[in-house]
Amino acid sequence: MFELTGKTAIVTGGSRGIGREIALKYADLGANIAIVHYGDGENAAQTEKDLLEKGVKAASYECNVADFEASAALVDKIIEEFGEVHILVNNAGIVRDTLMLSMKESDFDAVIAVNLKGVFNMTKAVYRHFKQKRRGRIINMSSIVGLTGNAGQSNYSASKAGIIGMTKSVAKELGSRNVTVNAIAPGFIKTEMTDGMPEKAREAALAAIPMKRMGQVEDIANLAAFLASDEAAYITGEVIRVDGGLAM
Repeated sequence: MFELTGKTAIVTGGSRGIGREIALKYADLGANIAIVHYGDGENAAQTEKDLLEKGVKAASYECNVADFEASAALVDKIIEEFGEVHILVNNAGIVRDTLMLSMKESDFDAVIAVNLKGVFNMTKAVYRHFKQKRRGRIINMSSIVGLTGNAGQSNYSASKAGIIGMTKSVAKELGSRNVTVNAIAPGFIKTEMTDGMPEKAREAALAAIPMKRMGQVEDIANLAAFLASDEAAYITGEVIRVDGGLAM
């Protein structure tokens, strides 16, 4: 089992779904947790309570990661309250799915702002801290659609593909400072998002997955735990699929 005792992790989109599971996994491994949410106070409060019950320091913060200045102020506040930050998980994301012909400019802009610019904002906010401390882990949540594309998700796919390019670029910038930067590309994972899929779309997705089932949030959290650990110290700039073989 990996060890994260004494480390502090920021998990954006940490109030539910994959982000919540990553936060809980990190707490099980001894890490202190700062979860970030936006407009999800009830779930954030419950997740904070669940984290505190594991005996670690935990707090929830409301912030729109698409806001550059708010993201910078948030990271400064977390560093002040926790002392240090060692791990950043950029998990916050939204969808506005429709075919490009029907897609509004606002739908495109909103997804890029949260999913891609949010990663830039939060990464830039921890960049100097990690560089000066000469250590850190940045884990970005991409998607298999960032590798393959998907009809009706040109905005989402573009945001997730952009995360891959950013991951590799920042990994090259910070590699000499002992900071690793990697991306996880989930496939179809059972969450509230996939629960809302039309039945025909769900059946088609399952038929295309060699393992013939959706993944669980624990599958993503387990990889995120490894990438945050000392055992992953020589892995950087990678994009690791967790998709049951869908995009192989």
